[in-house]
Amino acid sequence: MSLRRLFIAAPAALIALPALAAPAAAAQVSIAQDDSGGGRGVSMVALVLALAGVVAGVLALRSAGRADGRKGPGTAFAALGLGLAGAVVAGVALAGSDADVGTGNGQGGAMVAVVLAVVGMAIGGLALARSRRTA
Repeated sequence: MSLRRLFIAAPAALIALPALAAPAAAAQVSIAQDDSGGGRGVSMVALVLALAGVVAGVLALRSAGRADGRKGPGTAFAALGLGLAGAVVAGVALAGSDADVGTGNGQGGAMVAVVLAVVGMAIGGLALARSRRTA
């Protein structure tokens, strides 16, 4: 494994580790708290993951069409992974919210995170297709 790929994979792994622990934390938070709006934290994690996926996808898309595109497939895979993680965490947040949008339960943020995650995965998939075509 080259050092360049390690520098691409390490931040994605560090960002994905809290996402893997979020479902267990969401279950404990929903048990420990009553209806006081405690679901915003999980939604914020989902938003950060999804937004990171969009940013990684845009960076991969910018370098995918170039002949010297060094970030191509690695960053595209990071965008796909971050988008998927954001969608999963947002799904957990949506499943755990029992109130309507606007009550502080995090349901609105989770919906926005799902949309951003799908956009990030689409941009990452497009960048991956372009990087494989030019390579």
